[in-house]
Amino acid sequence: MKLTNRHKYAIVLFAILLLSQPLYADNHGGSDYQDLNPRVLAAIDKGLEWLQTQQEDSGLFRHHPGMTGLALTAFLHHPGNRYAEADNPFIRKAIKAMLAVQQPNGGIYNAEMQPALPNYNTSVSLMALSATNNPEYDDAIDKAQRFIKSLQITDENDVYFGGIGYGSRESVHDLSNMNMAIQALTESGFDDPEVWQKAVKFLERTQNRSETNDQDWAGDDGGFIYAPDGESKAGEHRSYASMTYAGLLSFIYAKVDRDDPRVQSAVEWIKKHFTVEENYGMGQQGLFYNYHTMAKALKVYGEPTIVDGKGVAHDWYRALAEKLIDEQKPEGFWINENSRWMEQDPVLVTSYALIALATAYPE
Repeated sequence: MKLTNRHKYAIVLFAILLLSQPLYADNHGGSDYQDLNPRVLAAIDKGLEWLQTQQEDSGLFRHHPGMTGLALTAFLHHPGNRYAEADNPFIRKAIKAMLAVQQPNGGIYNAEMQPALPNYNTSVSLMALSATNNPEYDDAIDKAQRFIKSLQITDENDVYFGGIGYGSRESVHDLSNMNMAIQALTESGFDDPEVWQKAVKFLERTQNRSETNDQDWAGDDGGFIYAPDGESKAGEHRSYASMTYAGLLSFIYAKVDRDDPRVQSAVEWIKKHFTVEENYGMGQQGLFYNYHTMAKALKVYGEPTIVDGKGVAHDWYRALAEKLIDEQKPEGFWINENSRWMEQDPVLVTSYALIALATAYPE
């Protein structure tokens, strides 16, 4: 058949329209998870069954209130509510053991352990308590919230103003600690505009965005680093994935609108560097912490698709879920061969993986 000019024009127009669309990495519609959901649920069930075998006679996991809080959160976020506290005595036993170390100041940590990590341990414990939805723990929750709030730096002349560190005024004040504190406060129903306003200033000072970061080191890629003094675990002032997800999640939890330029700058960095193969900028270091924070940040941001720097569109939850399913060991646990930040501990990384899968599980 001889092509007319009209036919040729139509073909060219179709080609232009086709090439103008983002490429898709996965052959699916992005909203249909009928093939994925059963496999995700099976992975979660298998992981939790293994995790339960790791509970000690005391009720704790790894002799550690923070590890216990993280494991409990994984159980309590089961998509089918299979591990509701009222129906599972081992959950109540773990909570009782965890609350046995709540300090007079409200913090939930073992003061005899070194390092005690008061903020980290209190934050993850608080997230677990709030996930029970049990008013029996309201008093413990209130005390823990007030303890975390008390750790915030309120001196406006301090470079760490608004930050929450490991648990003392003299300790390191970093975005990882800050993010855990913000997660715990928000997810337990805490809401104090003054705390959020101070937190936002700290977050600004950890973002590579010179327009809103008043520190001399600030760049302009929109990603986040470890601390306001310019420290980055990825190298001098260099943004990396886990902290950028932490920054994005913290901004949104601290009531910054998702369309705010600071939020959008973080999202643009994530789009350019999106991957589930590594903690971008850090390789395999902190990989499962990255998965955990990625899932929570992108879920709360609310877009199911990420278009990367090459124009490839990713259904991020499917990509993350497929990766985690592939990496799960036959026994049900996960482990990171890179030991940094304790990620060779299967209880820790299995908890991270399970929370990541459950957090973004399609409702």
